[in-house]
Amino acid sequence: MTKGIVNIYSSFNNTIIHITDATGAETISRISSGMVTDKGRLQGEPFPAMKAAKQAVEEALEKGIEEVDIQVRAPGGQKQKMPGKGAQPAIRAISRSEIDVGNIEDVTPEPHDGVRAKGGKRGRRV
Repeated sequence: MTKGIVNIYSSFNNTIIHITDATGAETISRISSGMVTDKGRLQGEPFPAMKAAKQAVEEALEKGIEEVDIQVRAPGGQKQKMPGKGAQPAIRAISRSEIDVGNIEDVTPEPHDGVRAKGGKRGRRV
């Protein structure tokens, strides 16, 4: 049984589904929701994300992947910490396919205190 990793990056503007082998070194499939819709304003929506996930899973099945772990990521850092609208439908589309789903985890990067805030020694004076 061949195992893989599904990396779902879901922001407000787009959803990217990237399937790799178990080590994460070799890309098996990489599809964004912008590749399956002709209207740019729909890239961050649920339906194109679902279509992109189905297409990525089909490519992975052709290459022999039978089981996957899912890693969901939002922009993170100083940006939004919640995945976009396309993450949930993409996970649902993958779990309804013929591929067995193992772990589903959130790998959004967390800041460990950032750079110094602007405003100088006495802070921002209003």
